Amino acid sequence: MRSYFTPMLQLSRSKKRLITLLIDSIFLFCAFWLAFFMRLDTVTPIFEQKYWAVFLGVLPVSLLAFIKLGLYRAVLRYMNMHAVWAIATGSLISALTFIGFSFFFNAGVPRTVPFIFMCFCLIFVGGSRIAVRALIGHQRWHKKASVLIYGAGSAGRQLATALAQGPEYHAVAFVDDDKAVQGHDMQGIHVYSPSKIESLVEDKSIEKVLLALPSTSRSRRKEILAQLEPLPVQVQTTPGMADLVKGHAKLEEFKDVGVEDLLGRDPVAPKKDLMTADITGKVVMVTGAGGSIGSELCRQILRLKPTKLVLFELSEFGLYSIDKELNEYKQQKGLDVEIYPMVGSVQRTNRIEMVMRSFAVQTVYHAAAYKHVPLVEHNVVEGVRNNIFGTYYTACAAINANVETFVLISTDKAVRPTNVMGTTKRMAELVLQALSKTQDSTRFCMVRFGNVLGSSGSVVPLFRKQIKEGGPVTLTHPDITRFFMTIPEASQLVIQAGAMGKGGDVFVLDMGESVKIFDLASKMIHLSGFSVKDAKNPNGDIKIKCTGLRPGEKLYEELLIGDNVSGTNHERIMTAQEVMLSWDELEPLLAQLDDACHNFEHERIRELLLSAPTGFNPTDGICDLVWQQKHKGETRTAEIVDLKKVN
Repeated sequence: MRSYFTPMLQLSRSKKRLITLLIDSIFLFCAFWLAFFMRLDTVTPIFEQKYWAVFLGVLPVSLLAFIKLGLYRAVLRYMNMHAVWAIATGSLISALTFIGFSFFFNAGVPRTVPFIFMCFCLIFVGGSRIAVRALIGHQRWHKKASVLIYGAGSAGRQLATALAQGPEYHAVAFVDDDKAVQGHDMQGIHVYSPSKIESLVEDKSIEKVLLALPSTSRSRRKEILAQLEPLPVQVQTTPGMADLVKGHAKLEEFKDVGVEDLLGRDPVAPKKDLMTADITGKVVMVTGAGGSIGSELCRQILRLKPTKLVLFELSEFGLYSIDKELNEYKQQKGLDVEIYPMVGSVQRTNRIEMVMRSFAVQTVYHAAAYKHVPLVEHNVVEGVRNNIFGTYYTACAAINANVETFVLISTDKAVRPTNVMGTTKRMAELVLQALSKTQDSTRFCMVRFGNVLGSSGSVVPLFRKQIKEGGPVTLTHPDITRFFMTIPEASQLVIQAGAMGKGGDVFVLDMGESVKIFDLASKMIHLSGFSVKDAKNPNGDIKIKCTGLRPGEKLYEELLIGDNVSGTNHERIMTAQEVMLSWDELEPLLAQLDDACHNFEHERIRELLLSAPTGFNPTDGICDLVWQQKHKGETRTAEIVDLKKVN
């Protein structure tokens, strides 16, 4: 059937209107004479001239009325209530015109004939359009994939309408938790209870479940996803209500389920007084401004309206990207904030101090760090230089420039570290704790948290890419666990924790429960519409492959060294009492570490890190690539010497 309509559907708009006009003329002709036949039960009127005169008057007026009412501007396959109203009004005008011309030509038309004519107009003109629309829609419907919409509210109904007009999907059922709507039809689609999902997927050959729940809490979404995970369907979601209201997304632009929904953790609304205390009306500087955490801190800070925002970043591209984004946002919102992109390394103390002095910086968020565990293991000297001495130099510059508040972005890997990266971050904490006791001008505090979703190096985008490519999905160990938090929530909590610091505080963010990465990978595979291929299911789609722990990697992360923890006036922020060194004790250790780095003495660097009160307990030997290469060369030389002695 579709093939008969294809040539007409491919015509130009003007040609379609001419054809429709001609067909409507035929419909009006048939309606006119059928009205007489239905009333008089005879075809005699068709042979009388006076009735032809009436028809020739009714026809152009009727067509003109339909044109003026916009009937021919409506796209047939998307005909809506406006087109129905145009047909009804046009048919009424036709009937009234019929009556008028009957009196004018003294045709003696029975009084019921014009009303019968109007009914036929509605049937022919309106019914034909509905029939063609249904035929076209039926053919398109058969070529679409069947989907189920979870949520029969406003968002779900709008989504069903959008899908009906698109070429890819057809909504065959609604599912909703509200018992008041269960059993009813919405836009011709039946609403079922969530308990019916499994049978619906099988009976209606559903390929995809779309979550139209923009206002539902994450905890409830987690429950829903747990119910959907075992089913052989792909699960996607519509954008959140905030994105819809701001115009950042369209309802029909559904996307893969976010890992934040799998975690089921609802963010706590930030406290305004804590958010604004160190930022609003002040000069703020962010080091590592182009990184995952640094860039989100910049976004949050800009919304809080500082007078100046200084972006300090070593990566030229990272700095360019965040500077461009922030300036576009600033212009869009009309914010009166000066933004200064500064290229520089935190290891150059004179550069960073000059920047702080020149802009009279009042608050510093120190996010600059090397944080990828294997990379720091392979580049030990640079890891120590950047994470320990970079923090030390930046902190000294802040003291000399009379900065009021200095907040260090720390990590859960600083707790009982098994790798160089975690150890260097714990050493950075010790530096700030010691410096806080030597002066009163700058208030230092540290905020410790785990992995953030979507950061560079996060497993989530890697898993998505591997699933899209058909697998395998790789992780280092089947029992490995991690804490997770969204970048915006982590950044907001960092800002609030910084405002609560009194000097030398170590704050710990409540990350919720740790997540088993193997389970996370399995859920992502299932919700993408695939099954895990393993010994129990050899015919599955995607295999999960364990590659072994990387150098310095832990199975489990912790957030606290001891149990001496106390709460704060924020439910997601705790403060920890950690072991610390005085500056007199720490300064000689830093001097020795600086000398060892300068001379690339890796054995000595490890000894110094082990001697510090960081709890460093390495799981591997020295993994620095330069040291290993040098060690291989020395070993090879010794073997050659021994061989010569033998000969």
